[in-house]
Amino acid sequence: MKKRFIIPLMIGAVYSASAQSKKTVPVAPARSKVTVYVTAKNTDLKLSKTEELKLAAIKPPVETEVSVFVDPTKTFQTMIGIGGALTDASAETFYKLPADKQKEFLTAYYDKENGIGYTFARTHIQSCDFSSDSYSYIKDNDASLKTFDISHDQKYRIPFIKAVQKAAGGKVDLFVSPWSPPAFMKTNSDMSHGGKLKPEYRQNWADFMVKFIKTYEKEGMPIWGLTPQNEPLATQKWESCLFTAEEERDFVKGYLGPALQKAGLGSKKLIVFDHNRDMLYHYASTIFNDPEASKYVWGAGYHWYETWTGAGQQFESERRLHEAFPNKNLVFTEGCVEKFSFDRVNDWSLGERYGTSMINDFNAGTVAWTDWNVLLDEQGGPNHVGNFCFAPIHADTRNGSLIYTNEYYYIGHFSKYIKPGAKRIISSASRDRLLTTAYLNPDGKIAVIVMNPTDSEIKYNLVFANKGTAVTSLPHSIETLLVE
Repeated sequence: MKKRFIIPLMIGAVYSASAQSKKTVPVAPARSKVTVYVTAKNTDLKLSKTEELKLAAIKPPVETEVSVFVDPTKTFQTMIGIGGALTDASAETFYKLPADKQKEFLTAYYDKENGIGYTFARTHIQSCDFSSDSYSYIKDNDASLKTFDISHDQKYRIPFIKAVQKAAGGKVDLFVSPWSPPAFMKTNSDMSHGGKLKPEYRQNWADFMVKFIKTYEKEGMPIWGLTPQNEPLATQKWESCLFTAEEERDFVKGYLGPALQKAGLGSKKLIVFDHNRDMLYHYASTIFNDPEASKYVWGAGYHWYETWTGAGQQFESERRLHEAFPNKNLVFTEGCVEKFSFDRVNDWSLGERYGTSMINDFNAGTVAWTDWNVLLDEQGGPNHVGNFCFAPIHADTRNGSLIYTNEYYYIGHFSKYIKPGAKRIISSASRDRLLTTAYLNPDGKIAVIVMNPTDSEIKYNLVFANKGTAVTSLPHSIETLLVE
């Protein structure tokens, strides 16, 4: 069977077819122009400008019509950024590409005009599953950290992060996460297969994370925030370490929080949990309810892999946590489609998984959203334990080409048009067949995202108070309506 690659189209080409704020923002009287950008299944539309519409006076909407109601006078959390993880796997794959494809990749993700404008990123402390090998920055039994050395990262990952920073205009908000302490610090003497941090090494491990942050910053990579442990409830065949909610609470308040403060790093955003939505409320609330731990904690991070149980995505967990702790922040820290198959790179469901998650996550109060690997190879790796996954962009290292899955385009409908500093506003669909969210950007433009995951074309009215316009949503499509 001949494989068909998705070729990215020029973005913008024209086709003919945190807690609720009490501050209100008045609707600008001159706001009437609506530019529509569409990505749709079985078409050539990929982040493509399709038409320009006008908001005009309309009759009051009726229940027999489908409408998307937008209210810019009610504002909610502020967008920090959208991006993906800069892993060993992404870095190694990037440097297997020819120079022109490296440039194309950086433009595609990080250029604000010709790409989708990523501004947020994650990387790992020591190795993770998406590394070619398992490694530590210190020698065995070096509790004093005298042998601390990040030379492993100098070959691929650090140059890659710096290339990303430059492509993004000099700044990307980067947070860091450990998958495991060094083996000798753990109860199972193994960086993989779970195990726990030995109590006698809690201070050493906190100091280790401080040392990593300071070393990376000395190398010219500012660190915006950190999580204490990736997926603390999972025993994995790759790098992993177990913390109960109570153990992470005590580690934060007794060791990591004070260590950050002592080192002058108290302004770093400390994000607890960093695991799946289904356990988010219980785990994070255990930490937030402890005043001595909570004072160090900026928010909670979560992943979307709760679906491994056969259940759906648990967006209610986010809503309940946000309701209970409106002064803490929610961050989507990781997600990808698992079980890579090259035959599925054109599967439309890949992007729809992203669109569904992002709309619901933002509507639940999430302030930043981080995809997993920004780039993987034609096998869904490299990965030293064989759990290969999808990324928005894959490099076919056999011929030096880039393959853009529709994950890339779906994410772009958010990251390109919702700017850092934007305030989420009300966007509500009158039918559950349409998913929607909206943001008021710092420049006054409004980005309304509407996703249609059905097999049918849906005609609807975009309504702002007493003004509106008719819009058509194509089957299995996502569109951004930029209102100015």
